[in-house]
Amino acid sequence: MSENTTPASLWRARERAAAPAKSLSFVEGVAMIVGTNIGAGVLSIAYASSKAGFLPLLFWLALVGTLTTITMLYVAEATLRTRSHLQLSGLAARYVGRFGAWMMFASVCVNSVGALTAYMTGSGKLLHSLFGLSPAMGSLLFFIPAAGVLWLGLKAIGRGEKFISIGMVVMISVLVVATLLKETTQVRYLLDGDWRYMVPVFNVTAFCFAAQYIVPEMARGFADKPEKLPKAIIVGMALTFLLLTLVPLSVIALNGLEQVSEVATISWGRALGEWAFFSANIFALCAMLTSYWGLGGSFLTNIFDKFRLGDDAQPLKRVGVLLIVALPPFALAYSGMVSFVNALYFAGVFSGVILSIMPILILKGARRRGELTPRWQCSWSTHPLIQATIVLLYLASAVYAVLSALGYLPAGW
Repeated sequence: MSENTTPASLWRARERAAAPAKSLSFVEGVAMIVGTNIGAGVLSIAYASSKAGFLPLLFWLALVGTLTTITMLYVAEATLRTRSHLQLSGLAARYVGRFGAWMMFASVCVNSVGALTAYMTGSGKLLHSLFGLSPAMGSLLFFIPAAGVLWLGLKAIGRGEKFISIGMVVMISVLVVATLLKETTQVRYLLDGDWRYMVPVFNVTAFCFAAQYIVPEMARGFADKPEKLPKAIIVGMALTFLLLTLVPLSVIALNGLEQVSEVATISWGRALGEWAFFSANIFALCAMLTSYWGLGGSFLTNIFDKFRLGDDAQPLKRVGVLLIVALPPFALAYSGMVSFVNALYFAGVFSGVILSIMPILILKGARRRGELTPRWQCSWSTHPLIQATIVLLYLASAVYAVLSALGYLPAGW
């Protein structure tokens, strides 16, 4: 095979020409990270840790948050070394090969469908609690703005994430302060639990840091200022850790482990009073909405990339792909096949393994065959010991998940 007909050159010849992306501001980039991460996961981790307790959850939030940030920075460097604007499956195809591309695309599919299914289920439960609507009608009302912004594209997603994420931070701050001032709040509840059940909490926690998928999409928005991409990732992940810690801390300190509901804001709001019930559940709906936009938008553009459908702004093709992204999760949510927390748990298991391995391989390939040399590059975080720790941790959690599903090891809730 000649130099001009290598697999890499053939792939580049078939890459779609990405639509010119509208520029994102730094705040919009940070908001995309926070909005994508703060979704169904933040509502479920208190319930998922109801046997293990808050301290094991805090341990995983710190560790998984750090490791996920590292892998996101791997993806960021790879995108900065690549002239074309490729999604994760496209980066895997170029730098790992066809098998890697399919595995990455499968990870995107599983994680996105699991997440969007959980959002459909959770939004229906929340609107039922708030207004007495049927869960299916509640999910349908949630679906309209969720899918509508996806149709409008990256800039609309960035702006929507920015304004709603700011609102979420304000609501969380008010609810946390109200929790700390409540006379029934007990700090000792944070010490309850059993560390033997800590391992299953890992996979739901891993799902909470799901923003690896949107790094390539952010790179399109930061094409005119690429040095801001890693900064936005680090700031966004730090804010994510803070919010993911404060919500279960408040819910558990207020209610105790035994009283946590599957969608945490329902029990949280009821314990604080009617005003808080509405505030907490409006926050929950906003969290699901912003995460839906982030993951759904990434899923949509990955489909365009993987099947080389051309410009993702083409109206008819965009509608067709949007239906593929949005309708199956709605159907799964009311099929009775999967619960809210289990949808997140098993999505976290599968996608976690892929996302522990692929960013490492993509970065190695990009450093060998990338077209550009970026001013910013990962440094100490590429140490082989750190990379081995990431891979082994996620593989071990996947083995545990399979054995617990078969009944050989204890489940987490």
